[in-house]
Amino acid sequence: MAKKNIFTDAFGTPYFLKRLIIFILGFVSYRRFNGFNKLKITGTEHLVDLPDSNVLFVSNHQTYFADVAAMYHAFCAVNNGYLNTIKNPIYLLNPKIDFYYVAAEETMNKGILPKIFKIAGAVTVKRTWRAEGKDVNRMVDMSEIDNIMKALDNGWVATFPQGTTSAFAQGRKGTAKLIKNQRPIVIPIKINGFRRAFDKKGLRVKVTGVKPTMEFKAPLDIDYDKENAQEILVKIMTAIEQTEDFNVLHTYDQELKAKKLEQKNSTN
Repeated sequence: MAKKNIFTDAFGTPYFLKRLIIFILGFVSYRRFNGFNKLKITGTEHLVDLPDSNVLFVSNHQTYFADVAAMYHAFCAVNNGYLNTIKNPIYLLNPKIDFYYVAAEETMNKGILPKIFKIAGAVTVKRTWRAEGKDVNRMVDMSEIDNIMKALDNGWVATFPQGTTSAFAQGRKGTAKLIKNQRPIVIPIKINGFRRAFDKKGLRVKVTGVKPTMEFKAPLDIDYDKENAQEILVKIMTAIEQTEDFNVLHTYDQELKAKKLEQKNSTN
């Protein structure tokens, strides 16, 4: 596995360029999280004593870019001793630069801004089940898995196990298989309110006055020797609160159907 050095990250991107991009994007996006909308961050105390590498953040997903931008703010703040707050943007002068995030290749290749985001730390993958708005069925590109492992060997990585911004979509077992093989520290992140505050891409403020939330939870307790990928996936989806047990609308629909069935049976 390639290693970072004092000048470049694990993928050969110069650190001075990453620092510049993170500062500019952080400066531009700051008012979106601490102005137009007030981002509430909790649980960053779980990040303080983490090692510098082999840490995997698993999160639900609501926008293409605002979710990741908020994570950068949170990680940079913690990197400078600010817990559960982004009120002092001076942290952007000393960013968390060995942070990577897994993103769909097709998303990161559309337009100039996504390509700039890509330089900041994207590890791109081709989705095996969906491409260009159509269902597909293709093999996993093992070089992409190697890139994720390279990122883990050299820093922190965030991934979205559902692979989509749709709420309560099924989790993909590939994330769980990677976890079982690489054995990282796994930190769940639960986000909420981003879909309401920003457009789907997360580049435009849709509604002001919203208070998006980002909750960092304690590391998952995983028995890497005994638990299989499916069991690990269930733990992940439960921790990021994306199982049907957390779907209030689904529960309401089920209760409504049961009530209508009961009324129908009582009239027969």
